[in-house]
Amino acid sequence: MEKMKPRTLSGFMELLPAPQQQMERMMDILRKTYSLYGFTPLDTPLIEASEVLLAKGGGETEKQIYRFTKGDADLSLRFDLTVPLAKYVALHYNELSFPFRRYQIGKVYRGERAQRGRFREFYQADIDVIGDGKLDITNEAEIPAIIYQTFTELGLKRFQIRVNNRRILNGFYAMQGLTEKSGDIMRTVDKLDKIGAEKIRTLLMEDVGLTDEQAAEILKFIAITGDNAQVITALEGYAGRNEVFDEGLEQLKTVVKYLSSFGVPEENFAVDLTIARGLDYYTGTVYETTLLDYPEIGSVCSGGRYDNLAEYYTDRQLPGVGISIGLTRLFYVLGEQGILNPSLPTAPADVLILPMPEDLSAEWRDYLKLQQSQGLPFGDYAGCEAERYTYNILNYPGVERGVQANIFVADGIVIAGDVVSTGEQSFQQGLAFPESGG
Repeated sequence: MEKMKPRTLSGFMELLPAPQQQMERMMDILRKTYSLYGFTPLDTPLIEASEVLLAKGGGETEKQIYRFTKGDADLSLRFDLTVPLAKYVALHYNELSFPFRRYQIGKVYRGERAQRGRFREFYQADIDVIGDGKLDITNEAEIPAIIYQTFTELGLKRFQIRVNNRRILNGFYAMQGLTEKSGDIMRTVDKLDKIGAEKIRTLLMEDVGLTDEQAAEILKFIAITGDNAQVITALEGYAGRNEVFDEGLEQLKTVVKYLSSFGVPEENFAVDLTIARGLDYYTGTVYETTLLDYPEIGSVCSGGRYDNLAEYYTDRQLPGVGISIGLTRLFYVLGEQGILNPSLPTAPADVLILPMPEDLSAEWRDYLKLQQSQGLPFGDYAGCEAERYTYNILNYPGVERGVQANIFVADGIVIAGDVVSTGEQSFQQGLAFPESGG
C-alpha cells in the first residue's frame, strides 16, 4: 500500500510539546487576569449557520470566511469570537445578568493568504462587555487598560495601544460629502501600515472613486501626529462642523482621560487617526496594539465599540465593547524573536517524582555520614530507617539537561535531600533541612 505523506495545511500551526506548554502557560495567564476583572469564561460553536455569521457581514468579512454545505445546511466556520457572542447574548438574554462580562479563548478561521506570522487557523483571546440598552463609555477605557495589565503580566514592556474613534472618521468623511463611501474609505485606509500612503492614495481614487483632492484631504487628516494632547488639539480645529464628528471627539477625549486614570502610562497608548478596523461592525472607539520593537508584524491585539451588532438577532439594544488578542500570532512573534517570557517554562511540571520504596538503609547511612560531615543537624533521625524518593528537576537553573535529586523520608517527614547533576561534571548540593527533631 502506497503511504500518504503526512503534511499540515498552509496557514495552520502544529506545535511540539515544549512550545505547546508555553502556549498553555500564556493562556493560563490570560484566564487568570481576565477573571480578576470579573469576566466569566464562555465557549461557542466553531461552526454556525452562515446566515447567522453573515447577518452583519459583507466587505472583507465575507471574503475571508470558510463556508461549506452539509446536505441542505449552509454552514461557516467562525471568523472571530464577537459575532458568535452577539448571537449568544441575544439567544440567552433572559438568562444573563447585565452588563455581561465574558472572556473566551478559542480558534477562529479566516481564508486569507498565509504568510509570516499570519495563520488561517489561530487562537483569539477575547474580552467583551455587553450592556442592556446602554453601556457607559468608561468601559471603552477599561478594556484597553485590562490589555495593558495583561501584556504586562505576559512580560511585555514595549507595546503601544493605538486608539481612534470611528465617529470621528465618519464625521470627517461627511464633511467631505463622502458619507456613502465612508465604509470603503475606512477599509482602504486600514491598510496604510501594510502598503503605504501613496498606494492608499491610488486605491482611494481608482477603487473607491475619490478625486485627487478628496484623497489628498483624507491623507492629510490621518497624518495628524504628535502626543495625545497635540492630536486632540488638532482635532478640535474641525469641531462644530458635524455632529457625529463632535460626538466622536468627546468620546475620544473621555477615553484618553480615563486611560490615564486607570494607570496606563502614556508611552503605552496613543491617539492614531489611521486606525479604522477592517471589520464592519465597529461604531465608536477602536483599538490596535503593536509591539514597538517589531512594527512590521502589525497589530497583535485589536477591537472596539459596537452598538448594533445584535440588531440582526433581536430588537433589544445590546451595545458592547471588546478587544481580541491574536494569541497564535503573538506567540509566533515572541518565539521567533526569542522574547518569550522566561517565567513560562516548557516543562509540564517543575519536578517529576519517582517513588523508590525499597529498603535503602545502607545507602541512607552513607548519605547520612555525608550530610553530617557538612555539619547538618539530624537529631533523633540519626540511624533511623528512611525511604528514598528520586526525582528529576526539569528546569534547574544553569543546567540544560536537568538534574536528578533525592529526598529521604522518615516517619512521613522529609528529613534530607540532595541534587546530583546528570551532566558530565557531577556535583552535590545540599537542600533545606529541618531542625533537630523537626
